[in-house]
Amino acid sequence: MNLRSPFRRKGPRPDLRGEVVDALRQVFDPELPVNIYDLGLIYELDITPDGKVTIEMPLPAPGCPVAQTFPATVEAAVRAVPGVSDARVEIVWEPPWDSGRMSDMAKLELGVW
Repeated sequence: MNLRSPFRRKGPRPDLRGEVVDALRQVFDPELPVNIYDLGLIYELDITPDGKVTIEMPLPAPGCPVAQTFPATVEAAVRAVPGVSDARVEIVWEPPWDSGRMSDMAKLELGVW
């Protein structure tokens, strides 16, 4: 007798994406009082079934003073989430970031409308 449910879900647990987003909201732009997620700096967030997270993001600014360390900071924040087995940040240059990517909360915080 097979007791396996045909509805068994493969992949990361359903709340893992939300927890990763929460972790990203704890990482702030080095020059602004807004987190990188609400600034719209997370272009792509992929989570594999075994908990590997890949993030595509630009640097906060072209001459960012923390350009060398910022990806590692983001990776460390994501790796700290239970269920994440690895995290990797890929820096992308296209499309260029613009204020249209910001959440309404970030726009309100920065007075950008």
